[in-house]
Amino acid sequence: AVGALQSIIDAGYDVTAVVTQPDKEKGRSKELQYTPVKECALKNNITVLQPKRIKSKEAVEELSKYEADIFIVAAFGQILSAEILSMPKYGCINIHASLLPKYRGAAPIQWAIIDGEKETGITIMQMDEGIDTGDILLQEKVAILDTDTGESLFDKLAECGARLLVKALQLIEEGSLVHVKQDDSMSCYAKMLTKDMGLLDFKKDAEMLARLVRGLNSWPSAYTYYKQKTLKIWEAVVCVMPSGMKNVLSGTVVDVSKDSFTISTGKDALKITKVQLEGKKKMDVATFLLGYKVEVGQTFTINR
Repeated sequence: AVGALQSIIDAGYDVTAVVTQPDKEKGRSKELQYTPVKECALKNNITVLQPKRIKSKEAVEELSKYEADIFIVAAFGQILSAEILSMPKYGCINIHASLLPKYRGAAPIQWAIIDGEKETGITIMQMDEGIDTGDILLQEKVAILDTDTGESLFDKLAECGARLLVKALQLIEEGSLVHVKQDDSMSCYAKMLTKDMGLLDFKKDAEMLARLVRGLNSWPSAYTYYKQKTLKIWEAVVCVMPSGMKNVLSGTVVDVSKDSFTISTGKDALKITKVQLEGKKKMDVATFLLGYKVEVGQTFTINR
């Protein structure tokens, strides 16, 4: 959302107000922390509104005081009422991080990687009362590389979204933007991520597990258990099973080198190269193995 806000400021548009989530307490000191969007707005001398519920009577009344031609929504996290959607002259537009109608919902970036998609993109859409169901205004594709993580793809899509937003505003001003209805039959839903979905079940295919590791990096992260402690897996690649180890149980360590250890899976094997043990910092496996023993025949299970 910060990139989108900064892009329309840089393009010369008059931003009358920014609406963002309330400040949150941070750490033991419980000092209130501004959202990044609020920091960007204040730096540019823009009024900031922080309602707990955007649909409350007080919030709607406050919002109506600002004579805006259009409302732009990016990663806001609250549902807008019909009253708010109809408030500005040109309605409300949203920056969504998928090629709608695919991956409507809360976590389209991560699910595109987890599902093995080769491309995703940005959709600028006209908002309606549904969840990501409004008319498509503009789209741009972005390739998903085999090395992309949820975090790296997030950054690429944020840059694309900021740029495409400015283009959409220019076309709206010109009156040349074409509305395209979504084909609901082609839709799929990207449900919200939860911490427990990161637990690696080594009975599954290595390719599926490797995509899960990439997709859940940097939150909530994929993980297994090492001696009753959570071991987050930050980097892993698919490899063939070593000869002579093809009949071992899934979750068994089948190879250990100076900078990796390899775990058998339902199909092929998963070579682990970067980890983080509970209470420790993220580290490559070469560093991890200096202090912790991993041996061929050791097993990793779904239970602590």
